[in-house]
Amino acid sequence: MTLAPPRAGARPLIETRPLRNPDASDGATMAKRGWWLVVLNVLLPGSAQVLAGNRRLGRFGLGATLFAWFLVIVGAGLALFARPTLLWLTIGAGWMSAVVLTVVQVLLVAYVVLWVVLTIDALRLVRLVKVPGLSRLAIPLVALVLLGLVGSVTGVAASYVGTVRNTISTIFGSSGPSLPASDGYYNILLLGADSGEGRDSMRFDSISVVSVNAETGAVTITGIPRDMPNFPFAEDSPMRDPKLVGFDYRNYFEGHNDRQCGWGPGINQLTNAVQVCRKDEGKSLYPDAAAHGSNPEIEATKDAAEGILGIKIPYYVFLDMDGFAKLVDALGGVKITVTERLPMGGPPPGSGAHDVDSWAIGWIEPGEQVMNGNTAQWYARSRYTTSDWDRMLRQRQLQQAILAQFTPQTVLTRFNEVAAAGTALVSTDLPQDKLPEFFDLMTKAKDQQVTTIELTPDHGVPEKGIDFGYVHEMIQNALHPPTATPTPTP
Repeated sequence: MTLAPPRAGARPLIETRPLRNPDASDGATMAKRGWWLVVLNVLLPGSAQVLAGNRRLGRFGLGATLFAWFLVIVGAGLALFARPTLLWLTIGAGWMSAVVLTVVQVLLVAYVVLWVVLTIDALRLVRLVKVPGLSRLAIPLVALVLLGLVGSVTGVAASYVGTVRNTISTIFGSSGPSLPASDGYYNILLLGADSGEGRDSMRFDSISVVSVNAETGAVTITGIPRDMPNFPFAEDSPMRDPKLVGFDYRNYFEGHNDRQCGWGPGINQLTNAVQVCRKDEGKSLYPDAAAHGSNPEIEATKDAAEGILGIKIPYYVFLDMDGFAKLVDALGGVKITVTERLPMGGPPPGSGAHDVDSWAIGWIEPGEQVMNGNTAQWYARSRYTTSDWDRMLRQRQLQQAILAQFTPQTVLTRFNEVAAAGTALVSTDLPQDKLPEFFDLMTKAKDQQVTTIELTPDHGVPEKGIDFGYVHEMIQNALHPPTATPTPTP
């Protein structure tokens, strides 16, 4: 067969398609072509193969790239215009959220692997042996550096997605029923455990109630003294039923001490009274507690806090003190202004607290400082040279400092550390489907001043003989400030 001569003025095929059929003898063209393939592989993975290599692989890579960009655009659109939907899909839909996050993580890892394959193939297409000068070394070096940068970002994103899934399943694996706001507020019992080194029990060392306005996100924290005696339980509490409790609760919580079992009338004694000192460990009192991610002593403490404050408290968050220290460290420390010198540590059992220098393991000095987790933990605990009332104020100060430290920059840069500390720190019965709503409320709360109420003598609440009607009125006025009636103009 005789080939027809090329038309006059027509360019040879090798010149019209230099990416696929380059002139290997032209070093300058090969170098330029190599850089173009590297750039295309970064900007639009798969396009280098479509133009210069295996088209089937290129189409697959290009399709995966376009699909990835589609998902990014959809995610950005949901974040900007339908954030509740995005939050529900990723953290609020129970098992469905776990599936969504797993799929996202798998896709991210798969795309990193695909990108590695495409980059190696793109370098093969460059034909480095035909590239002259420094470009022969620079092209693969730049390609691998860019692959490392982009791949590491994608890998970190996959790690974050997995961390979110695992953290949510660990903390919110079991929860109570999802309930609407009560009288316009979500009220959450916040408990801190007196469970660190040198401590003698697991009694609640810090007891407070966080009230979050369901519309504005405004936060009010009410501190309850851990030794508050003679408190009432909520009207519907099983602790009011002598048949269930085995005795009239008022005989025990109005000045009575059970010396045989070792507990007194203080609210933080409910751990012993309800669980330790009962043969059934409180299961007959609160049979649904374990299934809802709680336990009898926490439920009894909820009922006590409801009776004290006169509000409904459906949920709790338990903070382990050792986990608290890890969270502070994960956040990079917290900034606190110390007003008095405080000892770290405590005296040996039965030795008294008089000779502080003999047992103090360190001191927290006055002045502004950034506390690490260990120092912050003792700042919240220290009580041997100060009062329980002062300690409550310090605990509230730390709560606000930690809330202020939860900035997007801090959480993103220390995400895995914060999440790991959270799983060690927190147990709760908050339902997972409430997380999207609480996330929005937290965002609103960041821009508002936290209101604090301490049920102490300094705030009109005596240590004994407390008028709980007065306390109820105080809480209602704080959560629902009376509206001033305008004075009519004459």
